[in-house]
Amino acid sequence: MDDSHALGETLAAVNAGLNSLSAVFLLAGYGFAKAHKPAAHKKCMVAALVVSAVFLICYLTRFYLTGAHRYPGVGPMRAVYFALLFSHMALAAATPPLALRAAWLANKGQIDAHRKLVRYAWPVWLYVSVTGVLVYLMLYHFV
Repeated sequence: MDDSHALGETLAAVNAGLNSLSAVFLLAGYGFAKAHKPAAHKKCMVAALVVSAVFLICYLTRFYLTGAHRYPGVGPMRAVYFALLFSHMALAAATPPLALRAAWLANKGQIDAHRKLVRYAWPVWLYVSVTGVLVYLMLYHFV
């Protein structure tokens, strides 16, 4: 295995960790919002944005180094993998504009509009974070 391929494999694990961390920040941020602790909520959500931005950089680097990976499994798990992957990919494309818009609305003090948007954006972002980890596990460990 050459150095760039080894780095790509390492980045795949790093990406799963970043997705996990993003999910933790999203859940904590939700909890703080429900507990009416806006300062803690904001810190968690900014952290989730930063972690997700780092994930994107690492993901693009990994993809550049190693390209797309083929799922080696067969049978029903192959269908499960592709259903999970395609839903993850479609929603992952929608997440950055949703998350950035939600952050912009909150920063501008447009809290009612922010709340309306995050009713949809937050579960999508959480789904993408969690399914990113599941896709990684299925691709690299559960075959």
